[in-house]
Amino acid sequence: MQAIVDFILEVDRLKAVTRKIRLRDSDRYENSAEHSWQLALLASSLAPHAPAGIDMDRVIRMLLVHDIGEIDTGDTMAFVEGGWEERKAAELAAVRRIFGLLPASEGGPLLALWQEFDDAQTPEAIFANAVDRAMPVLLNLANQGQSWRENGISHERVVRRVGPPIEAGCPALWRYLEVRLAEAREREFFGA
Repeated sequence: MQAIVDFILEVDRLKAVTRKIRLRDSDRYENSAEHSWQLALLASSLAPHAPAGIDMDRVIRMLLVHDIGEIDTGDTMAFVEGGWEERKAAELAAVRRIFGLLPASEGGPLLALWQEFDDAQTPEAIFANAVDRAMPVLLNLANQGQSWRENGISHERVVRRVGPPIEAGCPALWRYLEVRLAEAREREFFGA
C-alpha cells in the first residue's frame, strides 16, 4: 500500500507542470495533469469515430500516463521542432523512475502503456496520439490562437505537426480540424 501512496503523491507533481496554452476563457495556463484528464474525456467522446475494434479502456489508460515523464522533464510544446530524441530519452528515464516506485507487477504495465503510446504503432496508440495532437489545436482555436501567436507558430507548422497523426488515428477529427485551421488562418490566429 505504501508504494501506491508514494506513487500517487509523486504523480501529484504533474499538476505543477505548466503548459504553454491557457485554459479556455482564462488567463491561467493549463497544467499537464489537466491536459491528460481532458484527453481521456476527448478520447471517450470520440469513441464513435475511432477505428473499429479499438480498446477504448486501453486508450484512456495510455492517455492518463503519457505525460508522466514531464514531472522530471517539464512540458515541451507540441509544435517545437528539433531535439525530440533527447527529450524522449529524458522522459523515458523519468517514467522508469516514477513507475519504478510501484512494485514491478504494477509499474511494469504502466511503463508498457507509456512506451506503447510513445512508439505509436498499435491502433490504440495511433488513436491516442491523434487525440493528444488534437487537444492543443482545439484550445488554440477556442483561444483565437493564443499559444500559436505568442510562440510564433505558423499555420504550416501546425498542419505539418498534427495533420498526419490525427488523420492516421481519427480521420473524421482531421476532416473537422482541417476546415477549422483554414478558417483560423484567414482570421490570423497564427504567429508567423
